[in-house]
Amino acid sequence: MKRLSEIDINLLVLFDLLYQELNTQRVALLLGITQPAVSHALKRLRRMLDDELFERTSRGLMPTPLATRLHPPVAQALTQLQEALDRPDDFDPATSERVFSLAMTDIGEIVFLPRLIEYLARQAPGIRLSTVRSHNEDLKREMENGRIDLALGLIPQLGAGVYQQGLFVQRYVCLMRKDHPLAGVDFDMDTFRAATHAVVVARGTGHGIVEEQLARAGIARPVRLELPHFAAVPYIVSESDLVVTVTDKFAEAIRKRFDLAVHEHPLPFPDIPINLFWHRRFHQDAGNRWLRGLFFEMFSE
Repeated sequence: MKRLSEIDINLLVLFDLLYQELNTQRVALLLGITQPAVSHALKRLRRMLDDELFERTSRGLMPTPLATRLHPPVAQALTQLQEALDRPDDFDPATSERVFSLAMTDIGEIVFLPRLIEYLARQAPGIRLSTVRSHNEDLKREMENGRIDLALGLIPQLGAGVYQQGLFVQRYVCLMRKDHPLAGVDFDMDTFRAATHAVVVARGTGHGIVEEQLARAGIARPVRLELPHFAAVPYIVSESDLVVTVTDKFAEAIRKRFDLAVHEHPLPFPDIPINLFWHRRFHQDAGNRWLRGLFFEMFSE
């Protein structure tokens, strides 16, 4: 039986990261050490536990059965230890120079960041923000590792281990330039079908529901342009006769600046809940608590 006094906790931290990453080079970068140092630490672990723990296969590094059995309790113990060591009162937003990483779409950047940056400039001038796009399969792991502090949007697949808080619900509307030939008419389903459209195919987000609902309803319309994101939409729509389906929050954020007209969508879509997500590892982290409280105070409805 192994005594805790015989175990270097740094080896358990390395074991946890290696189990998640299955790549010694990435673990070295995360820990700020060399790859040979990772290999040396892994050798110590192997001797201590009398098991290879990770084997090289045709699919890359893979855990042994013992590693698979050990990881859940080791990860839970490390999380509890980190939470015990975190001091809840050591974060002062007025003096902090912390960098927070936020996972959000380009719509999120347009809706949230202008107000948020203006607030930080006044109340927390040392704090910096970094926004990232993260594929669904990577997002939970990056939140667990602390590389992403908060995620915002419609992300139902995050599952266990991640807390969430509702901010508001969105609905879909039709957007066009203010002097569009259809801007002043009753924008019913016949008008929608007759219009020429731009379509945003934002893969990896919840906005795929638009095309799914239209296809399910058997509604076809002429599409002249497909885009992978929303950021270019106002520039294109304001200079063309294209109509695009977007969320109402996005439309509100850009309507006046680009002189656009907004119509209720003729097809009823379900409301889209926009939530704030954080990993349970950082539930008690003072900086994380402050930032998610700020989001809720500024944007919840």
